[in-house]
Amino acid sequence: MSKGTEEIIQVCEALPPEKRAEVADFARFLLAREDEDAWERILAEQKPRPRLETFLRESASEGDDRQS
Repeated sequence: MSKGTEEIIQVCEALPPEKRAEVADFARFLLAREDEDAWERILAEQKPRPRLETFLRESASEGDDRQS
């Protein structure tokens, strides 16, 4: 177990239960932000994505067919 993990455990054990829940919620928030940031980096890459472009084109044309 890392030193940081041990420290977080010690801090949480010193807190009342409702504050522990807040710490856990904040940790989940930070983790979700990391996932969002990773997706933003992936989407910002300027490389060709032919399968995605085909899918988007086909999806758009299906939407046009349904509206008629």
